Amino acid sequence: MKKTIKTLSAIMVAIAAAACSSPEKMAEMAENLTVGCEPAVLEVVGGKIDADVTVTYPADYFHPKAILEVTPVIVFEGGEVKMEPFVFQGEKVKDNYQTVPSDGATITKKVSFDYAPGMEKSYLELRGTVKYNTASTNLPTKKVADGANTTYMLVCQNGRVDYKADNYQDVISQTAEGQILYNINSAEVRNNQLTSKSIKDFQAAIDAIKANDRMNIVSTDVVAYASPDGEEDKNAKLSDNRSKSAEKAFGSVTKKHSVDAPVNVKSIAEDWEGFQELVAKSDMEDKDLIIRVLSMYSDPAVREKEIRNLSAVYQTLAKNVLPELRRARFIANVEFTNYTSEELLEIIDSNIDILDEEALLRAATLVKEDDSKLAIYRKAVDKFDSQRAQYNIAVTYINADELGKAKNALSKVAEDGDVYNALGVIALREGDVDAAAEYFAIANNEAGVENAAIIDILDGEYEAAAQKLEGQKSFNAALAQLLVGNTAPAAALEKNCAKSSYLRAVAAAREGKTATVKAELEKASKSDKLAQRAAKDVEFAKVR
Repeated sequence: MKKTIKTLSAIMVAIAAAACSSPEKMAEMAENLTVGCEPAVLEVVGGKIDADVTVTYPADYFHPKAILEVTPVIVFEGGEVKMEPFVFQGEKVKDNYQTVPSDGATITKKVSFDYAPGMEKSYLELRGTVKYNTASTNLPTKKVADGANTTYMLVCQNGRVDYKADNYQDVISQTAEGQILYNINSAEVRNNQLTSKSIKDFQAAIDAIKANDRMNIVSTDVVAYASPDGEEDKNAKLSDNRSKSAEKAFGSVTKKHSVDAPVNVKSIAEDWEGFQELVAKSDMEDKDLIIRVLSMYSDPAVREKEIRNLSAVYQTLAKNVLPELRRARFIANVEFTNYTSEELLEIIDSNIDILDEEALLRAATLVKEDDSKLAIYRKAVDKFDSQRAQYNIAVTYINADELGKAKNALSKVAEDGDVYNALGVIALREGDVDAAAEYFAIANNEAGVENAAIIDILDGEYEAAAQKLEGQKSFNAALAQLLVGNTAPAAALEKNCAKSSYLRAVAAAREGKTATVKAELEKASKSDKLAQRAAKDVEFAKVR
């Protein structure tokens, strides 16, 4: 019986050896090989196509003395690209290749290709050649994956560069002011105070405001004070009495210079703010010491005590500062209506020299032609040495893709976050991604972060890009979310351009919404470039 079993075993071994006794037999049995790829649909990430290819060799397939060369190849419309072959050997081969045992094995290898235009419609195949002694035979070609997804290449790479804003005000708040002075510890308004230069100037200002169609008095304030010397409760009572007499005086002052606006009357017991302002403006030798005392103490009584201790100084204060604080102020609060957009456009053609820096910066935003913008910005540079205008000249050139002129304009601007971001956008458009990344990192502002996300997408760092663009509703923000598996922002993208329609179509394809894909691609096909892309895009393979 044992002899019979040995005989059967020998027969089986002989049959197995006969099954793969030549390269031709391995080729014939190649259909028994199982191949796979992860991902099944190839994807371009950061300019490369990377995948894991798995081949399962069944038992009794690989001849123990055979050598097998497996060459991964991407085939596309522009040709084909081959990798260096993976080489495997049977158990009895003495070389240093990876051994495949006769009882079978599953082997996974990483493949990597540099992307080339045309690979968006391609496939990955394995070509095998088996060698045994002096003979060799090609195995049937095995297709393992389709490719390649290039959705990340939809990223908008122009970069965001913002104009520096103007501080132009449509309505400018102004004041006109006059004041009357009181004797020490008195609330009586002296007649000479009603005809003082301060009051006459105030009356003239009211008349000028009323004659100006652009100006309007919206309210008036009558504010009475006591100087910050003496007891605080007495000063509070004194300032209240002064507010009453000042209100009557205001009526007299404006009797022939009427003000059609509400009058707000209030009193301030001790005018420490005015005291500090007058001291700061004075030429007193010890004014810094006085201001330091004010900053050290907040209690009015302590302040007065400490200042009185500076005896020589206090004499000067009593003579030159304190009398100016025994007062009541008459304040007209005025709104000046600035030039409208239409008026600015007229003025830049008729009398541009009357415009200040802010008006020029605003006017430049109102014109459409780049030459007109540049002329206005240059006027602001020449007249006001405006750094913002100089920077905006560079932005105008960037938007016109005149990068050399933009760099020259930026060289005349003090470096800040906006300048570094603009330099990054220029580098990005010139294809120097590394330099662009450095500039955006230095910029460290909102636009710089947004532009850095472009580089993240190009590098395949989709999560980082999505995080940088979180909360935005831009095209790139929607694309970043799509690339990390969230189709909702792309599907909800509100922009109406052809590229946005294309991205919505990709989202719909991933969601299996065929009708939406067709509707969005019809809109996107207004762009010939996108129409050609759609015809090859693997994103739409299941809905064609």
